[in-house]
Amino acid sequence: MEQFIKIHIEKLPEGLYLATSDDIQGLIAQGRTVAETLEIARDVARKLIEAQAEMQSGFIRKIEGEDYGTNHFGNKR
Repeated sequence: MEQFIKIHIEKLPEGLYLATSDDIQGLIAQGRTVAETLEIARDVARKLIEAQAEMQSGFIRKIEGEDYGTNHFGNKR
């Protein structure tokens, strides 16, 4: 599934470019050209989205496997 995100690119004093996004927490990419920086940012975004999806599915599996029949003291109801 294709997803569109806003990416902010700024030129650093060293001549490199830095990409960040408010749409995806943790997205930071650096490159020598705008095109290279966008390509790296796209790869980073894909990996962050995949990692988030894996974490959410793992969390759901954990919840589905929980035993809700115990109270706060560990005793069965």
